[in-house]
Amino acid sequence: MRVSVPTIPAALLRDATSAQTISPAAAVERVADFLAPGNVALITGAGVSVDSGIRAYRGAKGRYLNPNYRPIFYHELMDETAKGVAYRKRYWLRSYLGYPPVRDALPNTTHFALAALQYRNVIPRLITQNVDGLHHKALAHVWDQPRLHERILELHGTLHKVNCNHGHATDRGIFQDMLSAANPQWKAFADELELTGKRPRTNPDGDVVLEGVSFDEFVIPDCPSCLEEGRRNSVHKPDVIFFGESISKEVKDRSFRDVEECDRLFLLGTTLATFSAFRLLRHALELKKPVLLLNVGPTRADGIPGVEKLEIPSNVVMRDAVRTLLSSQTIEDLTVEEMLRSGVNQPPPDDEDDTAPRSVG
Repeated sequence: MRVSVPTIPAALLRDATSAQTISPAAAVERVADFLAPGNVALITGAGVSVDSGIRAYRGAKGRYLNPNYRPIFYHELMDETAKGVAYRKRYWLRSYLGYPPVRDALPNTTHFALAALQYRNVIPRLITQNVDGLHHKALAHVWDQPRLHERILELHGTLHKVNCNHGHATDRGIFQDMLSAANPQWKAFADELELTGKRPRTNPDGDVVLEGVSFDEFVIPDCPSCLEEGRRNSVHKPDVIFFGESISKEVKDRSFRDVEECDRLFLLGTTLATFSAFRLLRHALELKKPVLLLNVGPTRADGIPGVEKLEIPSNVVMRDAVRTLLSSQTIEDLTVEEMLRSGVNQPPPDDEDDTAPRSVG
């Protein structure tokens, strides 16, 4: 089986030139004007979560920050042979250490600005490629879980749930506790990382860079529900779409409906390298929807007729754009005003030239 990692076509990266600069004030005005008619569908990518301390896979030049990036593939993780066991040991040890920073991350100013737009129904449909749950966190104090599920579609799943290969679901926090109980030596190591704050470099899928260790002794616990059914089974995966895995028909169909039911499409912090997101852009263009893309660096949509692109960081624009758009409501609506005062600004260290050859997952 040959499965490739989606990326921006080499020709686009090779031919990329410096985008036309736009002032923050002009960008704020343009975004506010674009969103003003309402009924906007939004697609977000990893760039939205950078200010929460979660790294993007690609830097400002559109290339992977780790040029030797090689994720684990779905068929490898779910392989029931000895080879698959080795893949799972490596994945779950690295994910065990990498999940806490994602779990503890807080919504940034962009998340809360978007939450205000969702709350006021300017953006009734949000589709995110991110698996960190930060859009949910920004709205959890005003919306219950059914409402969050109705209004936010996690295109690539979530890190906060784990499924065994027989379909039993486990909360990620509970699964972390199971991993801790089965691996006390790594629990002690994780506790030390928490105390010192010297966490390994973390990727947006909760995986960490971890070199020079043996994965052989890491224990993956059996699924409790499978044990109750009389079988031992330690084949687990997070509720995330891995490379080589298909998005469910339900999620795919819903993503297309979200685009069809909107009047315009806003793309934020995404290079559209994955086809699952890029095909939604193509669908919007086929339906003659206005499209605005805000991202720093090359994207798969660059040069496509019908796509207007602003090259400027979201944290420079979004809060002021929402204030401009909802100016009268922020005075009357204390919830909106609180959202527009909320959000962290904690980007990861500026060490994007991570050239060490290593595999991810």
